[in-house]
Amino acid sequence: MEKGKMGTGIKKLEVSVEPLTRDTLQERVYRQVAGLILDGGIAPGQQVTIQGLAEAFHVSAMPVREALKRLTAAHALTIVSGRSIGIPPLTLERLTDLRNVRIQVEGAATSWAAKHVDDRTIADLRGLLTQMEQATASGDTKGYLQANRAFHFTIYQAAQSPTLVSIIENLWLQIGPYLNLLRESGNYVSSNVHHNDIVNALARHDCDAAEAAMACDIDDAYDVLAKVLA
Repeated sequence: MEKGKMGTGIKKLEVSVEPLTRDTLQERVYRQVAGLILDGGIAPGQQVTIQGLAEAFHVSAMPVREALKRLTAAHALTIVSGRSIGIPPLTLERLTDLRNVRIQVEGAATSWAAKHVDDRTIADLRGLLTQMEQATASGDTKGYLQANRAFHFTIYQAAQSPTLVSIIENLWLQIGPYLNLLRESGNYVSSNVHHNDIVNALARHDCDAAEAAMACDIDDAYDVLAKVLA
């Protein structure tokens, strides 16, 4: 063989790849269904179908099927019968387990948030607290649940830990549908007291007090739901 002809003759192919984005149709549908679960749009005892959600969202069945598969794996939904899917039943044992984990995880996030929170975030939290008080006074359960979720996750985002926020989102998907059962108990009023304590502690950057106030908020909701289940 002649010198210089021992190479493979294969040229390296230069490929330009666009960065992938998570903002796909499947992800948007997942977020929409998760929002329904968290805001009481899919309540305990209510059943939904893939076709029904697909028609409501004006999409094909495939992204809805994938979203429901993810939410079922996260224990936020369960197969009820045939093609119907609903909120999993809540037992006292499961409620207690969720309470214990939430106090540890959400308490840690609140403590971390106290180190990083700024004046703008405090102002946002006070605005959401006002919305919750108005929703409680007018009996607007959906409005309260939406403001309550925004309040909590504004705090958790301030912890500056995407990993921790992801864990908390999974916990809320499991407990969120049952928070509307607190409506008639007066818990929304006492919860707003705890929320005010949380904001005041965050404004002082008092990690321990903020964590303790969050634990009280979670504990009070647990006590009411435990009585409902009993």
